[in-house]
Amino acid sequence: MRIKVKVKPGTSKNEVKKIDENLYEVRTTTIPEKGKANEKVVELLSDFFDVPKSKIKIVKGQTSREKEVEVGE
Repeated sequence: MRIKVKVKPGTSKNEVKKIDENLYEVRTTTIPEKGKANEKVVELLSDFFDVPKSKIKIVKGQTSREKEVEVGE
């Protein structure tokens, strides 16, 4: 499944919110530095979808707040 993710780094809490069928908002306390926020996004999505982190892949938007993510099963 491929989804679009809007990332809000540096927030007060970590959470994933479903906005639309294929659009999710991920808030993370991690700052976007050296890929740390991306790692946290993968971790949060992994927990949200209950799949291993290895099944979550950022396909587009490595350095953007708007990402396209592949979620494997």
